[in-house]
Amino acid sequence: MATMESLIVTVNRIQRACTVLGDHGGDTALPTLWEALPSVVVVGGQSSGKSSVLESIVGRDFLPRGSGIVTRRPLVLQLHKTEQWVQEYGEFLHLPKKKFTDFSMVRREIQDETDRMTGKSKQISPVPIHLSIYSPNVVNLTLIDLPGLTKVAVEGQPDSIVQDIESMVRSYVEKPNCIILAITPANQDIATSDAMKLSREVDPTGERTFGVLTKLDLMDKGTNAVDVLEGRAYPLQHPWVGIVNRSQADINKNIDMIAARRKEREYFATSPDYGHLASKMGSEYLAKLLSKHLESVIRARLPGITSLINRSIDELEAELSHLGRPVAVDAGAQLYTILELCRAFDRIFKEHLEGGYILAPFLLTSISEENTAQIKDIILYNHNTLLSCFQSFSRRPGGDRIYGVFDHQLPAALRKLPFDRHLSLQNIRKVVSEADGYQPHLIAPEQGYRRLIDGALNYFRGPAEASVDAVHFLLKELVRRSIAETQELKRFPTLQAEIAAAANEALERFREESKKTTLRLVDMESSYLTVDFFRKLPQEVEKGGNPTSLSADRYAEGHFRRIGSNVSSYVGMVSDTLRNTIPKAVVYCQVREAKQSLLDHFYIQVGKKEGKQLAQLLDEDAALMERRQQCAKRLELYKSARDEIDSVSWAR
Repeated sequence: MATMESLIVTVNRIQRACTVLGDHGGDTALPTLWEALPSVVVVGGQSSGKSSVLESIVGRDFLPRGSGIVTRRPLVLQLHKTEQWVQEYGEFLHLPKKKFTDFSMVRREIQDETDRMTGKSKQISPVPIHLSIYSPNVVNLTLIDLPGLTKVAVEGQPDSIVQDIESMVRSYVEKPNCIILAITPANQDIATSDAMKLSREVDPTGERTFGVLTKLDLMDKGTNAVDVLEGRAYPLQHPWVGIVNRSQADINKNIDMIAARRKEREYFATSPDYGHLASKMGSEYLAKLLSKHLESVIRARLPGITSLINRSIDELEAELSHLGRPVAVDAGAQLYTILELCRAFDRIFKEHLEGGYILAPFLLTSISEENTAQIKDIILYNHNTLLSCFQSFSRRPGGDRIYGVFDHQLPAALRKLPFDRHLSLQNIRKVVSEADGYQPHLIAPEQGYRRLIDGALNYFRGPAEASVDAVHFLLKELVRRSIAETQELKRFPTLQAEIAAAANEALERFREESKKTTLRLVDMESSYLTVDFFRKLPQEVEKGGNPTSLSADRYAEGHFRRIGSNVSSYVGMVSDTLRNTIPKAVVYCQVREAKQSLLDHFYIQVGKKEGKQLAQLLDEDAALMERRQQCAKRLELYKSARDEIDSVSWAR
């Protein structure tokens, strides 16, 4: 089992690390170790003799004195017992290499350090002052001295000071690992003691409270505090301890604390009221009692503290991993970071595009309202041919949605083209007549056929362009989702915006090229008709089985119906062809290019940037940078605490 000294010294070191690394408790944004550490907190009202008790335990005059609130910051007082031959000295955490052998200078530094934090306006601060005292006349012990409880604000203090002090004291004594040293003057009614009232509220069973009665020698003649000290008047689970402080006359005469201790021992030994309790009274006994109890509490809490430390280290490391490493200052390293972030985005974009592992379902409801409106406008512009299919389209992620454009929306759009109106008998007669002009056709109205076919094929331009635009907006939505899902990019809003702009600019170029290509496919069908199709058409025959003569009426209704049927068949053949070739063109010009070269132009531009411009791209969010620094400091604290506890474990 670890020794008492090693356990208390270990907690002392961890408390010092807490202060250095900014863990003062009360911070819910980060895991706190400060509140998990056992500590002895000294609580008392003003003029209760609190400072005298601490000085008596230390055996030195070192605390500021005066009227009103003298202690305005928590004082973490760590006592270290040394060999008899070692000269005693004090050392502050904020002045680590300076030893104070003159304890009047310790008093001055406490006052000055308090003023540096709070000013001279008598304000209070929760940031503790750490003071270590090394002496052969102390026991290993850590005490935390807090501002004295008060009921009235004095001149120069805000009206809230009474509540502020109580809130600070409560923040310490409410911790389950806090040992409360409640200081009460014996010459006042214990029922009105501020310290006992507060300790009873936070520790109603008295399990964590040690009661200390000061000023026993100043009680009215004929009265004593035996009932309290023996636990009858105000029972606690731990024994009461009586203290006799130096009188003001002793202080004025500069009676040292060693002599005052001796005088205290003599008082109890010769007192007719307290002589039978003399062995369990006095500041020396109190120090030993607290040291022993603190050691036992630390030993009992150590497994829980170790578990908290290990768990917090895991949580902080996970968060730091999520937040990412700090940005390098070297231009080469910054360029590498930018390219790595681009690759991370590109990888997620391809996963969406290929229908691979998707971090979140890409549902129609997740498409931004602006993009949804744009896609619907495109569809409505093209004679509503794609609208109904789009609304009923299966809500699947990534590349599946692009396939849906080709497998559902495009075929439906082709089926809904207004060929019935274009190939009505009235329109066929009109087109053929206009094509014949003053000279009627002899055998077949070839010019009429060509005009009817050209007019019909022109309708395919709408679905072709709509397919290009629909895929374009789906790709833009995939870019938006991919950027949002690239966790590493969240640190860099400027780079995030630049990548989004570069990707969308590239998609615009791909769309223009795709639109040109798909429209060329339609134009190619118009520019050269498939002659074999018409050669294989059955010829008109007479009832006798012979082909019709040239004198037959070329303007009869049946004749026009056959023309309409032939044109419809030819357009259907072209429709089947375009149904297969338009997706090929769209995929080749847009999807394939997006997979292979979405950020190529951006890479070229980034490669030309100087160090300052690269740094601007990696300008992190200020809140995120602060959070990383906080987590790194807190992680350093927990790892330091783990090392301290491990060193004690090895010493067992």
